[in-house]
Amino acid sequence: MTVQELNTNTNEQAPELPAFSIVHTIITNLFAWIPHPIGALLRQLAYRFIFARIGKAVYIESGVDLLGANLIEVGNEVVMARDVRLIVTPNSLLRVGNKVCLNRGLDLSTIGSNCLIEIGDGSYIGSYVCIAGPGNIKIGKNCLIASHTGIYANNHREYGLSREGIEIQDNCWIGSGVSVLDGVTIGQGSVIGAGSVVTKDIPPYSVAVGVPAKVIKSSKGGVA
Repeated sequence: MTVQELNTNTNEQAPELPAFSIVHTIITNLFAWIPHPIGALLRQLAYRFIFARIGKAVYIESGVDLLGANLIEVGNEVVMARDVRLIVTPNSLLRVGNKVCLNRGLDLSTIGSNCLIEIGDGSYIGSYVCIAGPGNIKIGKNCLIASHTGIYANNHREYGLSREGIEIQDNCWIGSGVSVLDGVTIGQGSVIGAGSVVTKDIPPYSVAVGVPAKVIKSSKGGVA
């Protein structure tokens, strides 16, 4: 089924995950809770058998919860802190760029099929952030996403569930407790104030605050 077909069938249920492979189950159970520093080294070696791709110098702390690791691509020098949970459902994909930090308690889920979530090089995702499909989500390079932010590529509308997708372009700063709703693009170099709810597109190099978020400042040369 294509993404277009899914978009028109808003009542479709998320597909069930297939059973873990034996190798995946053994590796996860054996190495997930071994503490640093031995555990970090063992996880870096062992997880190469279950990720779709994993780069060099990847640091994965104990307690990281993975579901659908064979659908996750990880770049070089990535950090996954304790209690990160990554759930990637069949026919979906998670791409994590180089030098990305996924801080403690991040909860990321594709929710359904044909969902692509991308996190660009050098981006930082703060503690207890929630990122959820089923719409595609693209976080650009060198973005800072503060703690307790929610990025939700789905919404209940008069015609049912939407999955328009979300794009956060390069060099954006998202404050603590922000909610970014489906169908939104946040332009390059923008800053979103803490606690804001982003319901509409934000132009590049803007400062936006409030519920709903409104632009209070713009700068063609970038945000200071």
